[in-house]
Amino acid sequence: MVYTQKHPALFLMGVSMVAIGTLAHFGLMDGLINYLAIKKMMGEITTLSYLFGSIAIVVGLWHWFGKHKEGHLDYYLSTVAGVIFILAIAMSVRWFLAPFIAVLSKSMGPVMGAKYLHEVLGLNYIVLGILIGILIVNFLKVPTWAENGVRLSRLGLKTGVVLLGTLYSLAELQQLGSLSIVMVGFFVLGSVGIVLWMGARRHIPNSMAGVLSAGMGVCGVSATVAAAPVVQAKSVEIAYTIGTILLWGVGCMFLFPIIGNLLNMGYVQFGAWAGTGILNSAQVAGAALAYQPDGIETLKVAEIFNITRVLILPIIVVWLAIWYVEREENAPGVNLFQVAFQKFPIFVIGFLLMFALSSTGIFSPANHYKGKYFDNSIPAEKLLNPEAIATLKKEQSKVEQETRQAALARLIENRKVMSIEDENTLRGLINANILTKSANRILKKAHKAVRHTAQKIKKFRDFITWLFAFGLVGLGMQITFASIKQAGGQPLIIGGVVGTLKAVLSLIVVMLFVHETI
Repeated sequence: MVYTQKHPALFLMGVSMVAIGTLAHFGLMDGLINYLAIKKMMGEITTLSYLFGSIAIVVGLWHWFGKHKEGHLDYYLSTVAGVIFILAIAMSVRWFLAPFIAVLSKSMGPVMGAKYLHEVLGLNYIVLGILIGILIVNFLKVPTWAENGVRLSRLGLKTGVVLLGTLYSLAELQQLGSLSIVMVGFFVLGSVGIVLWMGARRHIPNSMAGVLSAGMGVCGVSATVAAAPVVQAKSVEIAYTIGTILLWGVGCMFLFPIIGNLLNMGYVQFGAWAGTGILNSAQVAGAALAYQPDGIETLKVAEIFNITRVLILPIIVVWLAIWYVEREENAPGVNLFQVAFQKFPIFVIGFLLMFALSSTGIFSPANHYKGKYFDNSIPAEKLLNPEAIATLKKEQSKVEQETRQAALARLIENRKVMSIEDENTLRGLINANILTKSANRILKKAHKAVRHTAQKIKKFRDFITWLFAFGLVGLGMQITFASIKQAGGQPLIIGGVVGTLKAVLSLIVVMLFVHETI
């Protein structure tokens, strides 16, 4: 089969991208850029437009005029049109549409527009990109010349998750890992157990209950595929489960950020909630980036919880195999370890490998935290000024704990944070809300002065952001109304009840016990 189609679309998209890059490079778009307040994106606009525009022009000419034969070259180069199609949408939304909506919403006033329309509803480039993808596939249809490349969007998401491992270190995992294990373990095992219990009460087949419990409890589609052979799930039961997960996940992807903004949740809190309460890895990433489109802290926390959830998958597979054999007289023997190994998501192994490398210091110092490393060799202009020192001295008497008193005294004496231990102690003091807001702002300024982001980490962050933007626009192009309708009646009821319980209870736990310590 020859995949490449003779079509000018790729070439024309390339010309358009190069034209945008040229206009931006020579200052012919300065009026628009100033109006949209996107001056900080100038480097991104010119570089990416030139890079991908050039690729699209070269490959587009081959698509349009070349002789295409069946083979690997034809297959792989045929995907370029779909990849550029998604990127063109992501670029347009990120650089122009989302900023325009931000400007428009702010013009409606600080409450109605800036607060509710823009901030609460989260109409940023991630949400808009997904919505445009959904609209395209359901109302306009993905062009045939782009179909092969659109399928690569999932690869973009998986690659993004793998590369997220470079942004973690043991310093973070030691503080967040135990929390994620306890929370995720409770909610995963609880969700699986409730689905199995409800399945028995509503008299659905054991195979249906088994595959649905894995999908709703662990990690969506990956867990569904892993559990299917263990419980002998039929194709229609797998389709029902995936449809239920898709329907629930799409709703969560849009509702979670709105609820998070209404509750003014911190990045760690929202990341913990999304990583626990949303089912599919791609949807977790979508919600996290929708909540914090200009940073990666929320995404990192969400994916740590999500990865922790996936790591429980082999335990769930063994549990379901034993549960199924006990209930089905004719259930054949299953090699539990072989199934768990073969169906375990490869991208999780990649994430763990990148995390291990990151903890050795290959990307930045091994003790980096949030992608930043501690260094108190700072220039004089970053030292706390006399006014700041005077404010802290007035507040010293409020601090009763000895370790906090000592750390604050060293900060006042040296006008900078002197050690990682002091930094951790002072962050705890900030979270305790003992001092006034002005004093806390000074402590936060001192923290930022000694924390530096490694250049490699900066580049990884930008690259990862674009991988997820690409993947999520493509994900939207794969969410059809027909696939959502695949969720059957009983599976949809059970999935809805369990999904709602998990989301509500995990939100309560997060608000009560999770604090901004990372």
